[in-house]
Amino acid sequence: MPRVLALPGDGIGPEVMAEALEVLARVAPDVESERALIGGAAIDATGEPLPPDTLDRARECGVVLLGAVGGPRWDGQPQDKKPEAGLLGIRKALGLYANLRPATVVPALAASSPLRPEGVRGVDLVVVRELTGGLYYGQPRGRFESEGEAAARNTMVYRESEVRRIARVGFETAARRRGRLTNVHKANVLEVCAFWNEIVEDEARDHPGVSLDHQLVDSMAMVLLRDAAEFDTILCPNLFGDILSDEAAMLTGSLGMLPSASLGEAGRGLFEPVHGSAPDIAGRDRANPLAMILSVAMLLEHALERPEPAARVRAAVDRVLEAGHRTPDLATSGEDPVGTRAMGRLVREALA
Repeated sequence: MPRVLALPGDGIGPEVMAEALEVLARVAPDVESERALIGGAAIDATGEPLPPDTLDRARECGVVLLGAVGGPRWDGQPQDKKPEAGLLGIRKALGLYANLRPATVVPALAASSPLRPEGVRGVDLVVVRELTGGLYYGQPRGRFESEGEAAARNTMVYRESEVRRIARVGFETAARRRGRLTNVHKANVLEVCAFWNEIVEDEARDHPGVSLDHQLVDSMAMVLLRDAAEFDTILCPNLFGDILSDEAAMLTGSLGMLPSASLGEAGRGLFEPVHGSAPDIAGRDRANPLAMILSVAMLLEHALERPEPAARVRAAVDRVLEAGHRTPDLATSGEDPVGTRAMGRLVREALA
């Protein structure tokens, strides 16, 4: 029997997780789910953001559904004891090197985007972000003394194997979509990006059906807002992907609509909404559960290889939005929003 480890986490995580697990049970009743602690909730219970029991069970299951981690109440923790350290730790332990963040503007939500509706109609892209290398993990790092004063450093490092495997994911993702891959870099300044580009160009020879173009990261930040509908699959190093995927997310009108998948070898994966823990609305039945529910769709597709139920979940979400139902983050002036539980119920009803 397939197993999924659910990590509700902090803030609104438990609320949106509850709705997502009910959707998963509806479309895949044979999948067994179990729960464990991570993030601030784990710190409160065990003193650690990623308890050994959680890590052991994650390795055993291989497929993880995550709500959210973090909140101001844990800001005073040392860096390695903050809730976010649990997320970084589980990604590294499971070898999750490829992050996929789709950004699709549902026609019914075009008016919810902060950009003009005509500027976001037709947007359907995915950011493929390298997840376990680059500036976030490079050594040496930290604070030190330099010429009699305090200093700090981080190191951006990529090995050929790291670049090649994420480039392969980018090309394969583009091949399943519209066959266009945009590689984001800063090779005019950074040697590591020039090296990255060489490997991407070499990998392109094995994917003749995919067209490849390159964009400097600073110009990409501009054209992504101006011409978002022109992009298909966007390949990024860790830091650039972190920034640009959040920018792409806002094209849809709300972070509450964006799922993500962090993938590794042999079917391992962690699936989570892009939004954070939003502690200011936790427990108030105001959170949008759709990103969490759409993360279930990504889990079904990528980890369990069940594209049909994944498509059913996405179609149900579309039907609910087309019917005019909105959570507070999506509602425009004059619209009467529904709560977290009501939105989850509406999606489950639409599945029928």
